[in-house]
Amino acid sequence: MIFGFLRQKKNNRIIVDRQYSALTSMARDPFFYTDLNVPDTVMGRFEMLSAVMILFFRRTRSSERSGQELAQEIVDAFFQDVDHSIRELGVGDQGVPKRMKKLAGMFYGRLEAYAAALDTGDRPMLAEALRRNIYPEPGAQAPDMNGLADWMMKMDGYLASRPEDDVTAGKLSLLPPRSA
Repeated sequence: MIFGFLRQKKNNRIIVDRQYSALTSMARDPFFYTDLNVPDTVMGRFEMLSAVMILFFRRTRSSERSGQELAQEIVDAFFQDVDHSIRELGVGDQGVPKRMKKLAGMFYGRLEAYAAALDTGDRPMLAEALRRNIYPEPGAQAPDMNGLADWMMKMDGYLASRPEDDVTAGKLSLLPPRSA
């Protein structure tokens, strides 16, 4: 009995790793940084990974229990990855929890703002939320985020149409921004 549980945990790890790898690869697509006005910086990459993860979580919120459990494991992988990145940037052990708390708050704030716009199909509201989050400096001349907002809206609909088997197998994918 315990071996069956361990085997299931190992299978979940393979699925989680495959899905998380696909999500992070999408967030690193150069098109976001060269054509859709996302700065190619540490925070720009955090913003894109957050946007991709938010789209994934929106899809999995209506999943069956197994899909939601995998989504939780992917949330855990995301925050472990963020923790690791903070440490690689040279933040000491004492400062990591404070930074993690701040980044988690940022992520969940973005989840609320983007979900509100996506739920109502309000592209201008989504573009404004993206602009405000990606370019937070007061008075900064931020480029428009309409292209990224368009891609996110299309992907939200696209992911909603994907079968549950794609979720539970860790094969949920997004379309590249240049082809969407």
